[in-house]
Amino acid sequence: QVQVVESGGGLVQAGASLRLSCAASGRTFSRYAMGWFRQAPGKEREFVAAIDYSGQNTYYADSVKGRCTISRDNAKNTVYLQMNSLRPEDTAVYYCGQGRYGRASYDHTEFDYWGRGTQVTVSS
Repeated sequence: QVQVVESGGGLVQAGASLRLSCAASGRTFSRYAMGWFRQAPGKEREFVAAIDYSGQNTYYADSVKGRCTISRDNAKNTVYLQMNSLRPEDTAVYYCGQGRYGRASYDHTEFDYWGRGTQVTVSS
């Protein structure tokens, strides 16, 4: 049974940094892409960042490019999202997904297992 568990969210002031973590278990972690998506109140879930199975290819939404870094440690079955210079508009529940394939994707339909999310709140 695949499990995906996020951690690291919290309440921070604008300009601060947070590092989200996501641990996945139940299948060979190093074979699958991982991704972060977020959903703000009243809005649809949106892509944030994704990383392929090897960690060599990463993709970012324009809204976070230059402020966020996705990385993975296949030995620890964990993916990270380092977020810097946080803005109030980054406030959302952040979800981690494990991909159906090794390639990274912007498309949430290419992720088949999801965590329950971790709340990130950025105050102005």
